[in-house]
Amino acid sequence: MKGIYSVALASAITGALAAPTPADNGPLAARAACSSPVTLTGNPFTGRKIYANKFYADEVNKAAAAMTDSTLAAAAKKVADVGTYFWIDTRAKIAMIEDELKNVSCDQIAAFVIYDLPGRDCAAKASNGELAVGQLDVYKTEYIDPIVAIFKKYPNTAISLIIEPDSLPNLVTNANVQACQQSASGYRDGVAYALKQLNLPNIAMYIDAGHGGWLGWDDNIKPGAKELATVYKAAGSPKQVRGISTNIAGWNAWDLSPGEFANSADGKYNKAQNEKLYIGLISPELVKNGMPGQAIVDTGRNGVTGLRAEWGDCLVDSFVWGKPGGESDGTSDSSATRYDSFCGKSDAYKPSPEAGQWNQAYFEMLVKNAKPAF
Repeated sequence: MKGIYSVALASAITGALAAPTPADNGPLAARAACSSPVTLTGNPFTGRKIYANKFYADEVNKAAAAMTDSTLAAAAKKVADVGTYFWIDTRAKIAMIEDELKNVSCDQIAAFVIYDLPGRDCAAKASNGELAVGQLDVYKTEYIDPIVAIFKKYPNTAISLIIEPDSLPNLVTNANVQACQQSASGYRDGVAYALKQLNLPNIAMYIDAGHGGWLGWDDNIKPGAKELATVYKAAGSPKQVRGISTNIAGWNAWDLSPGEFANSADGKYNKAQNEKLYIGLISPELVKNGMPGQAIVDTGRNGVTGLRAEWGDCLVDSFVWGKPGGESDGTSDSSATRYDSFCGKSDAYKPSPEAGQWNQAYFEMLVKNAKPAF
């Protein structure tokens, strides 16, 4: 998961949902995949809305049912209609993919996050994954290959993928961290393998590029672009890669001015004062290095701007909800194996459960603070 710097996380700080256009799933009988195979060229979101996956909708509806404030509950139910990326963060979740794909209509695009690299989240603890360093073969044969097999069964369905949040950015800024040194080859080889195998006509891929508070610093922009482009080319420059994803599970504002770092002593060293500026800076560098420079931006939790120090719970193709609001960023229990000190910071939301688990109180806060309101 994401840190404003290159570090990991706080469980969640006060934020707000920033609502995109809700997905219109319509009556079940009215939904049908396209009658012929889909080939995605150009902006894959043009003429398509992101499918509101059932997994997140179920989480939201259960949360709404548990609320005692009827007005808040009514607003919360509307969140279930928002198209949100489904995180395939364990091999067990692969079994859930097909149940989502079969309900995606021709005017929608399914959205998934590929997130299970060996030694995942090398610079933090809260989002450590199930695969250890050295298990690249398992990642390929038991994670990527089964996902590809499922996607190949649905050529008439448009699919958008975010590829391995935080992985390559960590190799740029955390090269001095032993865990990242040990994970480096697996990250590069794993991402390249994923890009190559998932390069199907109906899929649009975005390689994660952190955010402006991470790779946006003057010393990080060029090395960051080079790292991403090198892996892209190692995969054979797959044509279904559109560019990058930014601000995934983050808080940075899209076009806040003055920017996120305007009042910070070190702000002069970061020209990426918001995500719009960041994309404008890194995209040309990607292109110079031989990689497409389009982007999608996670706006799911940046409704309240100016959040800099921590995070927790044109060139842009689309604003998306990459991180499902309400799912925890990491536990605040200091005795837990995956406890990260950033989850214990004074501005972290506490108590918070393990990463990915539902945080009811935090979800209610997000709904209350949503801009625009639901």
